[in-house]
Amino acid sequence: MALTREQMAQRVARELQDGYYVNLGIGIPTLVANYIPEGVNVMLQSENGLLGMGPFPAEDEVDADMINAGKQTVTAITGAAIFSSAESFAMIRGGHVDLTVLGAFEVDVNGDIASWMVPGKLVKGMGGAMDLVAAARNIIVIMTHADKAGNSKLLDACTLPLTGKGCIRRVLTDLAWLEIEGGAFVLRERAPGVSVEEIRAKTAGKLVVPADVPEMSF
Repeated sequence: MALTREQMAQRVARELQDGYYVNLGIGIPTLVANYIPEGVNVMLQSENGLLGMGPFPAEDEVDADMINAGKQTVTAITGAAIFSSAESFAMIRGGHVDLTVLGAFEVDVNGDIASWMVPGKLVKGMGGAMDLVAAARNIIVIMTHADKAGNSKLLDACTLPLTGKGCIRRVLTDLAWLEIEGGAFVLRERAPGVSVEEIRAKTAGKLVVPADVPEMSF
C-alpha cells in the first residue's frame, strides 16, 4: 500500500540529525516539521529570511506578516532570527544548510532534478530551488513515484527543464526509498505491502534491486 503524505514526511524526518540547519520545500516537505524525532533539535530555515521556524499557528495565533517561502503563515521558536532574503540566500549559497528536502516532477539516474516548471503551464518561478540544489550539503527528494496519469517520475533522463544536475542522491516516493548510485536507482526500502515487482513496473529509469529489500516500519 502506498505511503500517505504523513508517512512520507515521517520517514524523511528520521534522517534529521541533532544540530542540523534544514530547509523544507513547499508541499509534502513542509510536513517533515511535524515528525522531528524526540531529542533531535533542528533549525528550520526559509529562503525568505527566517531561521528557526516553529509549528503552524493556531487560528488565534496567525500573524499575516510571519510567513514561510511558500506564503504559509508560520511561527518562530525561541532563538529564531529574521533577516533579509539576501542574507538568507548567502546562507544557502555559502553551504550552511545541512539538509534540504524538496519536491520534484522528475528525477533521473544521473541525479538530475526537474522541479520548477512544466512547459505550457503557468508557474510561479524557480524560487530558491536552484540555489538549494547547487549548494546544500545533502538533499532528499520526496515525491510520488508516478504522476496522476501513471507515468513514472523516476527516469533515465529528465524530460522537463532542469533545476539542477547531478545533485540528488536520495529519493523517497510513496512506494520506496531509493539511492542514486552508479547511474541507477538502488532500491533500499519499500513501503509496507508494496512489492518489488510493483516498484519495478513503475520505475522507468534503471533500477538495481539488492537481495534483501526491507519494508519500512511505522
